[in-house]
Amino acid sequence: MLKRVFMTPDPGRSRLRFAARAVLGIGLAVVVCGLAGTSLVGAVTGGLAALLALFTVTDATVRGQAVTTALLPVVGLPVLAAAAALHDHPVARGLAFLAVVGAGVYARRWGPRGHSLGVFAFMTFFIAQFLHATGDRLPEMYAAVLLALAAAAVVRFGVWCYERRLPAPVVPAPPAGTGLARITTRQAVQATAGAGFALVAGQMVSGDRWYWAVGATWWVFVNTTSRGETLVRGFRRVLGTVIGIGLGFLIAVPLAGAAVPSAVLAAACVFGIFYTAAVSYTWMMLCVTLLAELLYGLLGVLSPGLLALRLAETGVGALGAALAVLLVLPVTTHAVNDAWIQRALRCVHACTAEAAARLAGTENADPAPRVAELEQLLGRVRLSLGPLVHPLNPMLHRKRRARRVLALLDDCAREIRGLVAVAADPEASHDARLAAACWRVEAAVEALTGGGAVPAREAGPLAAEPALAHLHGLERALSELAAPLRNPSRPPLVGA
Repeated sequence: MLKRVFMTPDPGRSRLRFAARAVLGIGLAVVVCGLAGTSLVGAVTGGLAALLALFTVTDATVRGQAVTTALLPVVGLPVLAAAAALHDHPVARGLAFLAVVGAGVYARRWGPRGHSLGVFAFMTFFIAQFLHATGDRLPEMYAAVLLALAAAAVVRFGVWCYERRLPAPVVPAPPAGTGLARITTRQAVQATAGAGFALVAGQMVSGDRWYWAVGATWWVFVNTTSRGETLVRGFRRVLGTVIGIGLGFLIAVPLAGAAVPSAVLAAACVFGIFYTAAVSYTWMMLCVTLLAELLYGLLGVLSPGLLALRLAETGVGALGAALAVLLVLPVTTHAVNDAWIQRALRCVHACTAEAAARLAGTENADPAPRVAELEQLLGRVRLSLGPLVHPLNPMLHRKRRARRVLALLDDCAREIRGLVAVAADPEASHDARLAAACWRVEAAVEALTGGGAVPAREAGPLAAEPALAHLHGLERALSELAAPLRNPSRPPLVGA
């Protein structure tokens, strides 16, 4: 776990810049709220609003990010008003919270913008419970949210908009479907059911901190698709919370809300949340837990009993998520794995075709965008196969097969990158052997995705020409993929 955080490559220092900008943006938001005369509750509200704006808005273009950021208060402020109005009506408040959960997950069908707005709506309701928002606090909280979003936007789109110098990332669309066949629809039902369990059970554990259980259920569903992914994420959430609570006893409790050291450590936690999010959910949850403890210390309510209660509520929320994905419209890991692997293989086909066209002299052929798409799809494949390669997976045979599939897909990506680099050379030539090798690669992909026989790869020594060598390497990887993916004598790669 330590190696994943501190040894994982950070090309272009993107994670470092992402985290450093977050500290700057959230710090500015808190300062602006303080200068505007808000109370500690207002400053906390503003800081959390800025954190969400900088963390959850992930549109592919800077313009899209700006539009989504501008829409955040459109969904957040009405939710905040509803949460405050229902503060003293537990039944109506709970039903409204469940409605926000379902709508927030369902909104993911509209891509990154729907996801961002759904998360912001949920967290606005959550923050209202966290700070015990009532109607008399609404004006201050409204002002804090608007000031914080403006401060975050100034930093993100003005002071430090490093995305303007980067190519727009490719965001793979989720698997298609209609009605209950659409994964986002099924997850909306699952999340609502799991949150309902967490709400009831969480109130049995604590009438004041029940929302922690609902929050744990919600975040387990974020960025997951299948039940395997959700269960692994739930485990990592509990593990990160346990470690974070242990650190809380050593750090947050002795500080007892001291302003300056708490603020410095809160900034460090913000940096950790943003820096580790892409590589370790466990580490991110550790930082989130410690940040929450520091905020409770600043609010004057932190105690060892509160930390134990947070652990219990997190366990209730994770259990609610597990029951929901296992019992309510389950999305099988096998189906999700198959969908993402097939999409990655079809992208290999497209990359090869574009590179071959470029080598043949077609000037408008550009395989670079396809390569970027392939990298994103392989990231989704790694996420979907994550449950199989998890250290606690007892099915060793399936774990080995999953690792083999990942290794061969990485081989495909490496050969594709090499082929595209050769095709970018204006002096690279194209001959009949390249055309034949490209045809065999395309035929192999069509066989793997359509159920036909994979063509035998060309025998003999490796070619000396770089383009042909990369194509032969691609043929080998695709030929070897047929065994772990399609051998009928073995059990499925994952359970149904």
